[in-house]
Amino acid sequence: MKSKTLFECQNCGTKYSRWAGKCDACGSWNSIIEVRDEQSSVPTGLTAGVGGIKLSFQGLNGKVEDFPRTECGIKELNRVLGGGLVAGGVVLVGGDPGIGKSTILLQTVSYIANHGGKAFYLTGEESVNQVRMRAIRLGLQDAPVNLAANSNIRDIVATLKEEDDVKVVVIDSIQTMFLDSIESAPGTISQVRSCANELIRLAKLKNFALFLIGHVTKEGSLAGPRVLEHMVDTVLYFEGERGHHFRILRSVKNRYGPTDEIGVFEMTDKGLTEVENPSALFLAERRGNISGNSVFAGVEGTRPILLEIQALVSSSNYGNAKRSVVGYDMSRLSMITAVLDARAHQEFYSYDIFLNITGGLKITEPAGDLAVAVALMSSKNNVPAPADMAIFGEIGLSGEIRGVSFTEQRIKEAVKLGFKKILLPKSVKKKYTAPENVKIIEIGHIQDIVNMFMK
Repeated sequence: MKSKTLFECQNCGTKYSRWAGKCDACGSWNSIIEVRDEQSSVPTGLTAGVGGIKLSFQGLNGKVEDFPRTECGIKELNRVLGGGLVAGGVVLVGGDPGIGKSTILLQTVSYIANHGGKAFYLTGEESVNQVRMRAIRLGLQDAPVNLAANSNIRDIVATLKEEDDVKVVVIDSIQTMFLDSIESAPGTISQVRSCANELIRLAKLKNFALFLIGHVTKEGSLAGPRVLEHMVDTVLYFEGERGHHFRILRSVKNRYGPTDEIGVFEMTDKGLTEVENPSALFLAERRGNISGNSVFAGVEGTRPILLEIQALVSSSNYGNAKRSVVGYDMSRLSMITAVLDARAHQEFYSYDIFLNITGGLKITEPAGDLAVAVALMSSKNNVPAPADMAIFGEIGLSGEIRGVSFTEQRIKEAVKLGFKKILLPKSVKKKYTAPENVKIIEIGHIQDIVNMFMK
């Protein structure tokens, strides 16, 4: 083995031959440090396979083993995971500080421990007493959870290897763990990658479920090497404002279930409680007959969900109009206003626009375009949208209203919550039906929206 000195960005992992103050790949400052790059003298090319073992290949039509699942005790978490924890599965949980990552995992391991499973909670951020104080606040102090405060991976692996029938292990957090054989500090890319690799290998060997809590950067992505998300089986993100009592747990990767599935929780003094009917909860404080409001019938993962969109359009008193958006993509809003201007002759460039998605949820699907356009036109012309109307549809650059997926599920959810009108894209392939007291309104162009809200 021979080594040479390299410099590596601790934010994105890009390597350089010499030190620089700024990383050209990710743009971060003062994140490049000196590392040792171990290079092997193993031959490459055709000689690399000399002495190897011949592989035996199998077909695609072999017997498939079903993965046993373990209930988490929280229905919304089971839903996001695809039905529960998988033995040997590794779950990475990220989110802002104080949003509830440690709380929900402490609730999970306590439930499993109370139902006969051997559960371990290992923290490198807090002391044992701090975790106990949280358990007392949540009423979980009697759960037989094995608790320890340690951040040395060598000690953790040695301990867990001696344990039999381990059901679940929580590491809080992976950025605080370290291997004493690596010179760099905890939280660096080499430490995070190596520590995660040791823990994942042990989880697969001992066949227990592993939770890794991960820090996030100020941009909202998981700190450390990107390869960490590829190493694990499932990646979950907590979303929501710390000052808001709703929390959204979203699956962005799942080898054992659907992606983009969400679980909705409410933060209380007793921890995170699940919300089984989020549509009704998000619309609970909605007031009808107010201009600038519309109801979007969205889909998150496999779950239809109704959200209120609020828009405020006012004349700008300055040279440059303001744009403020919460829970929606700013570039998507700019596109919608540009289409309204170019295709329907509705001027928005001289108006201040404030857009808010209530409940702390973020809309990422294009199906929200039509509901946003309705809210904008309603506010600009001070004409309230019908209080009993649910809306969905994508807007194209030529002003056409394009169809979206899961149309029938969106309609059923709106009807279930008592909406009498459904505004949706005109379909040439299929006519959608609804109960007799529900009216389906199909539109094909953005001009139809303008006509609805012109005084």
